[in-house]
Amino acid sequence: MKSSAHHLTSKLPKLPDSIFSTMSGLAKEYNAINISQGFPNFEPDPALIELVTKAMKEGYNQYAPLGGIYPLKEVIAEKIAFLYGTKYDPQSEITITVGATQAIFTAISALVWPNDEVIVLKPAYDCYEPAIIANGGIPVLIQLTGKDYAIDWDVFKSHLSDKTRMVIINTPHNPSGMVFSNSDMLMLQSCLKDTNIILLSDEVYEHIVFDNNIHESASKYPDLASRSLVCASFGKTFHATGWKMGYCVAPAELMKEFQKIHEFNVFCVNHPFQRALAEYLKNPAHYLDLGPFYQQKRDLFLTAIKNSRFKFTPTRGTYFQLLDFAEITDESDLDFAERLVKEFGIACIPISVFNKDLVDNNQIRICFAKTTETLLKAAEIITSI
Repeated sequence: MKSSAHHLTSKLPKLPDSIFSTMSGLAKEYNAINISQGFPNFEPDPALIELVTKAMKEGYNQYAPLGGIYPLKEVIAEKIAFLYGTKYDPQSEITITVGATQAIFTAISALVWPNDEVIVLKPAYDCYEPAIIANGGIPVLIQLTGKDYAIDWDVFKSHLSDKTRMVIINTPHNPSGMVFSNSDMLMLQSCLKDTNIILLSDEVYEHIVFDNNIHESASKYPDLASRSLVCASFGKTFHATGWKMGYCVAPAELMKEFQKIHEFNVFCVNHPFQRALAEYLKNPAHYLDLGPFYQQKRDLFLTAIKNSRFKFTPTRGTYFQLLDFAEITDESDLDFAERLVKEFGIACIPISVFNKDLVDNNQIRICFAKTTETLLKAAEIITSI
């Protein structure tokens, strides 16, 4: 096609190539074991798939309501009340979304105005900053400290100003596996109290926590809940990332603005999947058993690599594990990750791409949401390095 004569100004002129696409592309090219991108290589529960099929056969194949079907929103409200003690109105305070990424983009689009500042804790998942910039906002980046990625609350408070419109947090945290503690959430609540700052809380790994850690949802803390949009993912929870199903909960005044953007973005979400999830969520074991399920995989993998040259602290949440290679090579994490694919046949994610100013802590991230066979093959390679 002949190139356009239009002179376009990009809203995202400095957008880097996705590290996930890059590493998955290399994994395919070199026929490597792909433990980079965060998706399971096993199937969802057959019972859940059967519920989707049943809903399709029963005729739920046309548009769902804008905010989602009431039975699904009702069971989500019951789940949150059961887990975190906060009651959300299913009709006015819950919206079903096309995965958590759409929920996050919609929340930012609805509530961030040009020149508003939005605080992002780094390392951070790569969808936050582009959404802020595309809507004219200004990302204010705060690097978490050390190789265990702790929050320096004095530094955090020093970045709050009259220009701060929103703070984005992610717990359990991707890519580090850090989990916000009760004291962290209380400090956050104290910092934001008596301000008009909105909190966007990305909690897609809420059910994947280990070693008696507890997920501290923003919904659990009254002042935070009053200013928060909390985003969650059915895809992460039920091993079905390709379904792109999630939800957002927020107080009615925030959700009203959220739905104004949602209506003209996607309007509504996959109807038969909503019917299936509404039924599947009635059994709490389907999400309460997720932590032990993934802890078994984490422990299997870490036991298998205990004699390797990599150093690690067992991740506290998510299905990601950081590995420290400082004693193996002085290469950058980008170069090392590329060499692992090409020379050893294993794909992982370098962490510097998520850090402020591309800080390189000599760490790579692996995903252990894989079959036992895949994890043991990966461990054998890692132990050989």
